[in-house]
Amino acid sequence: MTDVTGAPFVLQSRDSRGVVTLTLNRPAAFNALSEGMLGALEHALAEVAADGSVRAVVIDGAGKAFCAGHDLKEMRAAPSLDYYEQLFERCGAMMLSIQKLPVPVIARVHGIATAAGCQLVAVCDLAVASSDARFAVSGVNVGLFCATPSVTLSRNLGRKEAFEMLVTGEFISAQEAREKGLVNRVAAPQELDAAVESLVASIVAKPRTALALGKALFYRQLETGIEAALADASQTMACNMMDESALEGVQAFIEKRPPAWKR
Repeated sequence: MTDVTGAPFVLQSRDSRGVVTLTLNRPAAFNALSEGMLGALEHALAEVAADGSVRAVVIDGAGKAFCAGHDLKEMRAAPSLDYYEQLFERCGAMMLSIQKLPVPVIARVHGIATAAGCQLVAVCDLAVASSDARFAVSGVNVGLFCATPSVTLSRNLGRKEAFEMLVTGEFISAQEAREKGLVNRVAAPQELDAAVESLVASIVAKPRTALALGKALFYRQLETGIEAALADASQTMACNMMDESALEGVQAFIEKRPPAWKR
């Protein structure tokens, strides 16, 4: 899917390990989530979900920013309740598909991540930010409370911290984002790629099956009571233990050798 100039809305690359990088590619618009961008992301994420050889996904942005949220000019051009309901539902479904992927998804953040762009960071499983990155849910500054971003933001930050961001629209720094739980790691701009690679390398060294089972359980149990969560976790671990990667890993531990996992 391309814009009027013929440039793809999302650039996609893949390395020999099965690590897919999806680059939001509207740099002149700070990678705003236009309908075209949403469609391209939906397509790319569906391809990843269907490919059992993918090991991890990195989402980043071209140009000076990660993502500035929804395309407000596009939204303002079609002021109808039906259009807005469909747009926000579509964006929410795209965000949820990231959480449903069987592999870890890492946000590589530089510049700004605002409104739905901040939501995108929050919905990714992991996030690594440049030390000069800034984050905000700034819709309230134009009279639009960031309701959909509040869902993922409140599941990353403490309630009062999330609510303060939502009602003030103020920016927080990368270091503040790390302290509040929105990002995992912060690196100097020139070291951002190395910081992302460090996390990716650790992930791809682990069995894909164990990570897929674990990721699905992690998000399921967050939405249930503790008894149901423990029951689900126990069943998940039992199933995981029957997988050949776990059997080999435990045997290797017993024999004091590196596990010989199939790649």
